[in-house]
Amino acid sequence: MAKSRREGSLIQCTFNSCLRLAVRKQAPPPASYPEGTMTSSGKPKRRVAVYCGSANGKNPAYLADATALGQAIAASSLGLVYGGATVGLMGAVADAALAGGAEVIGVLPAVLDGREIGHDGLTRLERVPTMHDRKARMAELADAFLVLPGGYGTLEEMLEAVTWAQLGLHAKPCILINTANYWDGLLAFLDTAVAAGFLKPTNRELILVADNAKQAVGMLASI
Repeated sequence: MAKSRREGSLIQCTFNSCLRLAVRKQAPPPASYPEGTMTSSGKPKRRVAVYCGSANGKNPAYLADATALGQAIAASSLGLVYGGATVGLMGAVADAALAGGAEVIGVLPAVLDGREIGHDGLTRLERVPTMHDRKARMAELADAFLVLPGGYGTLEEMLEAVTWAQLGLHAKPCILINTANYWDGLLAFLDTAVAAGFLKPTNRELILVADNAKQAVGMLASI
């Protein structure tokens, strides 16, 4: 039997009323900064990614500068993003930053979870599937890259960040901390690459150099 015109109008009215009620009950849109870290002024906290070794190195200056870097980050009200481990320079910079009251976020890939013991005292430790995910996440969270002494991993992370800048994928500063002249050989190689025509002078300048941790953090204020 066909519904009357009055019954049809009533059904339509009821549907529209329910739709308006559902719209009003929808959850508010998500915050612009999902990490939820905001300064008192309402602006997102600035964070720096630190690339460094999972060993202490033989020269005591390396460990001392890692500790100084963590202290300087905290004193400058910056947040730290790093590889998430407790060992070597990685652990030293994280512990010093935490002791100074800084936010510290670690990003640890599954392949290293057993070798580099995850730091359980961080503000947040994120576990990601791969090394590629780790680098992408650290770059996403950071506003600048600081590089202490380290080995293959540190060098690869730093050069990828600089390559992304060269390609125009980001405009975040990359500062090499040349503790005890550790990076002199790399800097000489880069100059050789410029002279040989494989590296443009303007791209060579994408790597900034600081003599120590305190100077590196101070450079961020003028960038």
